[in-house]
Amino acid sequence: MNKKEILEIRKQFTPRNCAITRICGCYVDHEKVKQMESKDAFLSLPEEEAFKYFDIFKKTLSGTVGKNMLNLEFPLDAEMPGGAQEFLLKLRDSKLQDDMLLEEFYDKVIAAYDYGENYYIILIHAMYDIPGKASDGMEMFDASDEVYEYLLMSICPVVLSKAGLSYNAQDNRIQDRIRDWIVDMPDKGFLFPAFNDRGTDLHSVLYYTKKSEDLQPEMIEQLLGAATPMSADTQKETFQTIIEDTLGEDGDYETVRNIHETLADLMEEHKEEPEPLTLDCTDVKKIFEQSGVPNEKMETFEKNFAENAGEKGQLQASNIAETKKFNIETPDVIIKVNPDRADLVETRIIDGRQCLVIPVDDHIEVNGISVRTISRRPEPGKEESSASE
Repeated sequence: MNKKEILEIRKQFTPRNCAITRICGCYVDHEKVKQMESKDAFLSLPEEEAFKYFDIFKKTLSGTVGKNMLNLEFPLDAEMPGGAQEFLLKLRDSKLQDDMLLEEFYDKVIAAYDYGENYYIILIHAMYDIPGKASDGMEMFDASDEVYEYLLMSICPVVLSKAGLSYNAQDNRIQDRIRDWIVDMPDKGFLFPAFNDRGTDLHSVLYYTKKSEDLQPEMIEQLLGAATPMSADTQKETFQTIIEDTLGEDGDYETVRNIHETLADLMEEHKEEPEPLTLDCTDVKKIFEQSGVPNEKMETFEKNFAENAGEKGQLQASNIAETKKFNIETPDVIIKVNPDRADLVETRIIDGRQCLVIPVDDHIEVNGISVRTISRRPEPGKEESSASE
């Protein structure tokens, strides 16, 4: 799913567009014991309560595609009888009316989800009558020819509110606030089936994780039956390793800077496309070549890429590019540079030592204090030349 398709589903989570038919929940304590279960027609919920659920569902479909929202495909064995996809399909087709299927689903989540505190499992069933679209992109609600029937699961941590004082309006006094258990925004979730090409894709599922580095492979493999993809953080580390292995000890500042600038330019070219930009071995090789990596270093590139990312591995550009910061670090100094002005920093040999050189204008701040630039002092015995000379 791309960001436009995800946004189309998110737009349903309003009173006007709501397509949710049923909502089920299971409250689990820190010992993995079910404390409460609920089953309701969603439209029967009080309005204020429904709004809170809408916020949770929108959050489950938020973040960056490829980082917080991962498109997963079911392997063939998951679609066989007894597989994870087949189970989810039966659960969807039951419209959450089968209590035995619901109990089995909760048990699967509890077994797979690694969390040591209380949490609330929310599962909804919805049926979205997909409107057709005219050539100009306008929706035609009277031209629908498909209904997208889906499940959305959200796992929300349940946390104890902070201790404090509160105002009691009835008694007109300040008193100790009553602490209660609050359902937080989701930590994990999924949308099944995926909504690809504005239609039902039974072979795919969209997985949500609040923290990109915490994918919880057990959730993906046991509950969804899919292979765990490389996380955004791992992709970034992999790309850095590929650079280091390819350049070796001869890697210089200018070449590394050129690689990041070439990658940033490529992302800029594709920023209007709905699909995230992914790079395979050939794409990354081209970036290295355009960035001036010597030919003799490129001889080992494909081997380095395969060893770190896999022969058919792909890296998402937004996960490996540094578009918001460009840091240069030494053991004692950290220089933070605007990524668009990384060219301001140069390397030079001065008095036999390798140095970083940064040109400055008339404005410098030291710990937030404005100071004047350093003026050139005349050599001993010589007076500074006047402007007229």
